[in-house]
Amino acid sequence: MTHKNLAIIPARGGSKRIPKKNIKNFLGKPVIAYSIEAALKSGLFDEVMVSTDDEEIAGVALQYGAKVPFFRSSETSNDFAPLNDVLNEVVREYKQSGKEFGYICMILPTAPLITLVNLKKGYELLQNSSFDSVRPVVRFSFPVQRSFRLKSDNSVEPLFPEDFPKRSQDLEPAFHDSGQFYWIKGGKDLSSNKGAFEIREYEVQDIDTETDWKLAELKFKLITDEK
Repeated sequence: MTHKNLAIIPARGGSKRIPKKNIKNFLGKPVIAYSIEAALKSGLFDEVMVSTDDEEIAGVALQYGAKVPFFRSSETSNDFAPLNDVLNEVVREYKQSGKEFGYICMILPTAPLITLVNLKKGYELLQNSSFDSVRPVVRFSFPVQRSFRLKSDNSVEPLFPEDFPKRSQDLEPAFHDSGQFYWIKGGKDLSSNKGAFEIREYEVQDIDTETDWKLAELKFKLITDEK
């Protein structure tokens, strides 16, 4: 039986740089709760599940309304397992129980700045395009063509010397993955025919260090005040 949409929140337990990162307190509740609640509030999904190898994360996921129908395998729980492997494992497990989905969204567990507007925008773009997957991206705030290489003797060398004579406004904008979510058509994966749409810089924060965490909290307050 084909169901409509599935949200997958991949949250393994082995965080190194920030211990228990996926369930660390973020302004009053576990950070993963924001991803779960966004998925549930969006009304876009028939099922919201957390893919984890960790009992404690599973407990928090269930507390906030997500499902944990099975635990992640050891193969997809190590530091090097790509998201595609997690996606394929979840799809395979659901298929074995007779469930298939037309659209899937992988929402990262440390994405407290995620908004319902952007979730819906990504879904609409995927529905109305030939892309196999869609993700939100953010513009680099400074032209990457003006970047330097810092050498061991502290001297600098431009990475793109041919672009240095150009005016900033004549340089092509560059973008990077926001690291929030990925919409995927059923039967496809993250590796082919990628599409993207731009979101605002202060809606994005990579969280790998304690400083990143504090910045994310400041940005969250900024977005909340804006509402």
